[in-house]
Amino acid sequence: MVIFFNKKGLITIETREKFPYIYFFLEPNIVFVYQVEELRYLTLKEMSHRGEWHTYELHHEEEFAAFNHEESEPLIGRGYSISQEVHNMMLGKINQLIHKNRLAVSPSEGDVHLACSESTAGALRYGLKRPKTVIGFQAFFDIGPVWQLDQKPGQTKRFEWINENINLEQDHFEIENSFNNTLLEISEIPGNVPVYLWTADNGEEQTGVRFILQLLKDKANEVILLNTTELFEKGNFLKEDEVQTMYHSSGVHPKNLKLLFEQNKTQAPLSDLERVKFQREWESLAQTEDVLRIWKNGRVEGVPEDYYDQLIIKTIERLHNEQLQKDFILAAKVIGEMIGQNDGCIGDFYLEYRIRHLIYSGVLELKGVPRSMRHYRVKMR
Repeated sequence: MVIFFNKKGLITIETREKFPYIYFFLEPNIVFVYQVEELRYLTLKEMSHRGEWHTYELHHEEEFAAFNHEESEPLIGRGYSISQEVHNMMLGKINQLIHKNRLAVSPSEGDVHLACSESTAGALRYGLKRPKTVIGFQAFFDIGPVWQLDQKPGQTKRFEWINENINLEQDHFEIENSFNNTLLEISEIPGNVPVYLWTADNGEEQTGVRFILQLLKDKANEVILLNTTELFEKGNFLKEDEVQTMYHSSGVHPKNLKLLFEQNKTQAPLSDLERVKFQREWESLAQTEDVLRIWKNGRVEGVPEDYYDQLIIKTIERLHNEQLQKDFILAAKVIGEMIGQNDGCIGDFYLEYRIRHLIYSGVLELKGVPRSMRHYRVKMR
C-alpha cells in the first residue's frame, strides 16, 4: 500500500501484480490496469504511449484482493484526473514489475559499458561493435547535491534541487525516472562479464565514476577504467601540429571511441585496493552539501555555488565591448562563449541557472522569458 498526501488530503493506493498486468486501486472504487507489452523500462512520458491501460469500477473496496480484470468489463468513455505524483508512483511500480521479469530472461549480451553521461552512452552505442550493453546516466553529476545519493533520501533531495533550479526543458520527474531506470539496469549486470567504465578529466564524469563504483561494490565483475582524456592523448588521433585535450568522453567521435576501446580493452582491471579507494572517496563526497564540483589537481573538489559568477559577468562585459552600443545579448550566446573559452568543462545548464540568479539579484537586466537559454537576453545594469 502507498499513501500520498496532497491538497485533497490522504490518497491510498493499493497494487497487485499479475504479469504482464499490474493493478492499481484508488479510493473509493476505481482500479487501473496496465498491461506490459515489452521488457523495456518506461519514463513518465512513455507510460501513456507504451503498454495498454483499462479502468474498472468496484462495488466495494474489499473486492480488490480477488479482482480479476478478465472477469470484468472495462469502463468506456470515462476519464479520471490523477496527479503527477501518483502517475510517478505508478511508473515506479510498473518498472519494478518489468525489472523482476527482465531478471528471469537472458542476461545482457556482450561486454557491459557504463558511462557517466547519456551523451557518452549514445556515442558508445553508435560506435562500438555488437553485441554489447551500454548503460548511461542522465545525471549531471558535477551539479546539484550528491549527499547520500546512493540512498533514497539523498536522491529525493537531489531531484528537488534540480527541479527547483535547473531548466532541463523536460517534464517534472523525467530525470528522476531516467536515474531510477539506470539503477535498475546496473543491478541487472550479470556477475561473469567485464565492465568497462568510461570517464574523463572533468567534475561530472569523475564524480560519476565514484558513484558507479559504489553501486558496483557488491558485484564481483572485473571493472576496467577507461579515461578518454588520457587515452585520447596517447592514441595519436591528432596531426603533428595539433594540440587538443579531450575533457569529456562525449567529445570523442564514436569511431575514435571504438578505436580507443580496441586499443585498451585488455588493460588491467581495477584492483580491490583501487576500488576501495574510489568507494571511500565516494563516501566522503556523499557527506557533502556542495551543489557544484570540479576536477582539480587529480581530485573532485566542491566549490562555492557562485564559482562561475564573475566569469559570467566578465564574459558579458567583453561582449558588450564588442558592440557599437551596449545592448541585450542572448543568454545562449553568453553560455556558448564561456564553454568555448574554458575547454567545455562548464555545464551549460548550470551556467544558465547562475545567469538567472544574477538577474534575480539585480546584477543583470532581463529581456524575454527565461524558459531556456534560447528564450531570453541579458545585459549588465
